Amino acid sequence: MSKVVLITGGSSGIGKSIGEFLHAKGFVVYGTSRNPEKVSNSVFPLTALDVRNADSIKTAVNKVIETSGRLDIVINNAGVGITGPLEEIPIEEIKNNFETNFFGPIEVMKAVLPQMRKQKSGLIINITSIAAYMGLPYRSVYSASKGALELITEALRMEVKQFGIEITNVAPGDFATNIASGRYHAPVLKDSAYEKAYGNTLAAMNEHVDAGSNPNEMAEAVFKIIQKDKPKVHYKVGVFMQKFSIVLKRALPDKVYEKILMNHYKL
Repeated sequence: MSKVVLITGGSSGIGKSIGEFLHAKGFVVYGTSRNPEKVSNSVFPLTALDVRNADSIKTAVNKVIETSGRLDIVINNAGVGITGPLEEIPIEEIKNNFETNFFGPIEVMKAVLPQMRKQKSGLIINITSIAAYMGLPYRSVYSASKGALELITEALRMEVKQFGIEITNVAPGDFATNIASGRYHAPVLKDSAYEKAYGNTLAAMNEHVDAGSNPNEMAEAVFKIIQKDKPKVHYKVGVFMQKFSIVLKRALPDKVYEKILMNHYKL
């Protein structure tokens, strides 16, 4: 029997690439989008879901279960970027980022766990970020929201092992997607104390995304994880230096690592 997969944020970017790859491998794939009626080129069905709305989540999850009778794999992929000097990011934008990147995935997991407990099996894959492993300048909120999801996953996977359910994190580096277009950018304010440093860092971040890896690499990595009986707690997917930066953070004194980051961002 083909496994049933639900992917949040499945209409573009990494989520779409994962969905297309798994669909081609014979999985029964359902994706979600806030506005599925605007998407005409999806090879798998899309259902309406806004991760900031608990009722929307429950409706979408129930629809998949009613249609397929089961739910084997859930990929928490929906997320948004945010950049800016912390001092200048409106608190409403910070809260919105956590609603999407942190509280939304929690609500999705709460919605699917009863079905997985009933089946005595299931796999949840939370898409986080290599940025979750370090506080990055002008990406403080993004690092924090994705880092919080990493820790939630560590704890929850121990709670649900007794039910035969596995949960894991997959942290991508920079991939060539449209995340920059949907990201909240605090404006580079003229005469701001951060004008030059933030402006330069923002330009560098956008270049990194534009020159990022092919999202199909994430799709292949997720497929390999699905094949494993006992997935690891954490996976990192990206170019060598992005993954190696996590190793350096663990190995080096805090101030030495901080200096490396500041040199990298020319701060």
